[in-house]
Amino acid sequence: MSTAATAARSPRSSGPGRITFARVLHSELIKTATVPSTVILLAVSFAVMVGLGALVAWGTVQLVNDPAAGPPEGFGTSAQSLAYDIPASGLPFGQLLIAALAVVLIGSEYTTGMIRTTMVAVPTRTPALLAKTLVITLIAFVLGIAAAFVTYLVAQPILSGSDLDFGLDAEGVLPSIINTGTVLALIAVMGVAIGALLRSTAGGVVTLVGALFVLPIILGLLSGLADWVEDAARFLPSNAATALVATQVQPDQFNQAEGGLILAGWAVVLLAAAVVVLKKRDV
Repeated sequence: MSTAATAARSPRSSGPGRITFARVLHSELIKTATVPSTVILLAVSFAVMVGLGALVAWGTVQLVNDPAAGPPEGFGTSAQSLAYDIPASGLPFGQLLIAALAVVLIGSEYTTGMIRTTMVAVPTRTPALLAKTLVITLIAFVLGIAAAFVTYLVAQPILSGSDLDFGLDAEGVLPSIINTGTVLALIAVMGVAIGALLRSTAGGVVTLVGALFVLPIILGLLSGLADWVEDAARFLPSNAATALVATQVQPDQFNQAEGGLILAGWAVVLLAAAVVVLKKRDV
C-alpha cells in the first residue's frame, strides 16, 4: 500500500508532468502578464518616469536662462552636472509604483486565496516565491532601463537650447541609465518579500512607502540630535538607490558600488526572511 501511495505521488517529482522551476516560472509569467492592472501600472510607471524627467530637464534649462534662480553660491554642482542626472530623475516615482506592483502580485494571492492553489501546485513553496520574484525583477529591470533611456532621448532637445545636451558617453551617464533598472529590480525584490511577510497588500504598500519616503524625512529631521542618526540614514534603501544612480560621487556619500551593495543587502535579507516564513507558516 505504501508503494502504491508513493507511486501516486511520484508524477509531481518525475516524468513529463514533473514540477520544474522553468514550469513554475512560466506559470508565474502567465499570471503576471494576464492581469490587466499589471500592464496598466507598468505603462503608468513608464509614462510618469519619462514625464518627470522631461520636467526636470525643462527646470534645469530655466536655471541656466535665469541666473537669479540658479543654484545658490557654494552649491557645488554645475548645470551640466545636473543635466547628467536627468535620465534617472524619475526614479523616486518609479520606485513607488514598482514597489506597489510587487506587493500587489503576492498580496493579492493571499487576499483572494489563490496562494493556496499556488502552494498545492508547488508544495515545496520556495520555487513559487522565487519564480514570482524573478518575473517582477526582470520586468522592473527592463522598465527602468527603458524609461531612463527614453528620458535621455526626450531631454536632449530640451537641453540643446542651452547647450546642455550630452552624449551617452558623458561621465557616468550610461551606468546611471543601467542602474536605474537595477534599482527598480532590487526594489521589486523588496516588494515581493514584504508582501509575503505581511500577507497584506495594503500593509505591504504602506510599509514600503514608509521605508522609502517617510523614514528618510524623519531621520533627516532628527539628524541634528546625534551623529549616528545621520550615519544610519545613509544606509536606508532610498539613499542607497540615490548613490547607485548618481553620475558623480558626492563628498561623504557612498559611491555607486557601495550603494548597490547596500540596496542588494536589503533585498537579499528581506527575501531570505520571506522564504523562511513561507516555509514555516500555513497558507
